[in-house]
Formats: sequence, structure tokens, C-alpha cells
Amino acid sequence: MDESFIRQRITQLRIQKNVSEYKMSMDLGHSKGYIQSISSGRALPSMSEFLSICEYFNITPIEFFDEKSQEQATAIALQKEISNLKQADMELLIQLAKRLTK
Repeated sequence: MDESFIRQRITQLRIQKNVSEYKMSMDLGHSKGYIQSISSGRALPSMSEFLSICEYFNITPIEFFDEKSQEQATAIALQKEISNLKQADMELLIQLAKRLTK
């Protein structure tokens, strides 16, 4: 695991939460470019800031680094989107999933 994983994971979680770098920076009590500096590789969060970021996303540090947890979060996000589909569209999605897994 390297620094790029931390940057990419924060970006992934931020996008899943549908929040901008600016808003997240401000929500965490930092300057407007704080998260952007992490995402771009110019900085890394301190341990206390890392814990604040985990709290912001409502996850534990273990969940932050656990790939299976990431897959579960993606599945939950997908399920949320699917619940907004019409029945016919859900059936099409099922057929597509079956085709992709063959």
C-alpha cells in the first residue's frame, strides 16, 4: 500500500458521498484547498486528520483500508441507485448483470 492509495480512497469516498473537495475541506475546518492538496499528492493528512476524515465518512480506519469494505460500499451505492429505477429498467439491469458474469 502506498500514498496513492490514501489519495484515491479519499477521492472515492468523497465522490460516493457526493461532496466537493472544497465542501469537504470546509466541513473539516480547513482552508478551501486542503482536500485538493491531498488529492493532488502535495500533502497527506496527519494521523488525527486521517481519523477526522474517517469520521467524516462514517467509517472506521479498518474500513478505510479494507478492500472488501470498499466493495460493500460500492454495492450499497449501486443498490441505492437501483432502488430508484422502474421495474422494467431493473429487469434490464438484471439481464445485463447476468450477461457480464457469464
